Amino acid sequence: MATLRIPVENRAITEAEDVRAYLAGIGIAYERWEQSREISANAPAAEILLTYAPQIERLKAEGGYVTADVIDVSPQTPGLEAMLNRFNSEHWHDEDEVRFIIEGRGIFHIRPRDGSVVAITVEAGDLLRVPRGTWHWFDLCQERRIRAIRLFQDPSGWTPHYTESGADRSYEPVCLGPAYLPPRSSLS
Repeated sequence: MATLRIPVENRAITEAEDVRAYLAGIGIAYERWEQSREISANAPAAEILLTYAPQIERLKAEGGYVTADVIDVSPQTPGLEAMLNRFNSEHWHDEDEVRFIIEGRGIFHIRPRDGSVVAITVEAGDLLRVPRGTWHWFDLCQERRIRAIRLFQDPSGWTPHYTESGADRSYEPVCLGPAYLPPRSSLS
């Protein structure tokens, strides 16, 4: 389940409905998807897409997405550092960025134009839709592993447009687990 951190408030939100509500307030869609059947760790992309076909078709209808694929990144991925360097600097896209996490963890930083940066750590079962034009950046967590379904409005994919703001350099690419969260009484 996603963990939302609001660094300027020294606050973390961990309940799925609270994460969804907060993110909706800044224009980001968040959902939790349950598996309809068990998927093996090394399942081919076609099997994963078939398993989640009803959810993918719903998203396609809602967002005008025309294609879906599976991205699989691990420490053994050739050119991993170069790939990550394309996405860990603040940027935006001409179309939505949609990710459903199947395995692994990553952290999206979102910088709303009229608000403070938030950090969303996503893991298996989390779906995040970052609308076109939203300033953001992404890092893998310590395990450097993520497998996710991606949806696109343009079959050729999207290109990052860098803001060159330097905002990303003020935030650590750290994914904190539940052991690092403040006590529940300080979450509100």
